[in-house]
Amino acid sequence: MLSKKCDKNIARTIDLANQMIKLAQSGYEHREDPGCGVLYGILLDSGYRLLDLAQKEKNAHIQKGWWDASIKTESAK
Repeated sequence: MLSKKCDKNIARTIDLANQMIKLAQSGYEHREDPGCGVLYGILLDSGYRLLDLAQKEKNAHIQKGWWDASIKTESAK
């Protein structure tokens, strides 16, 4: 099966969401004021929301037989 651009974009979104989550966790540990806590809390929440949506979309593509099994994501490594 040929790789679909939409599948690659979903995989990239999963990777990005994981990076957002890691950055938010690191940033929160090193925060120096309440504003940073708010910033990293929002980043963490957004990362988890994006990850959830992207994984649901990936599963929908798998169910339709569209997902190219050769596409790797950080979560699969």
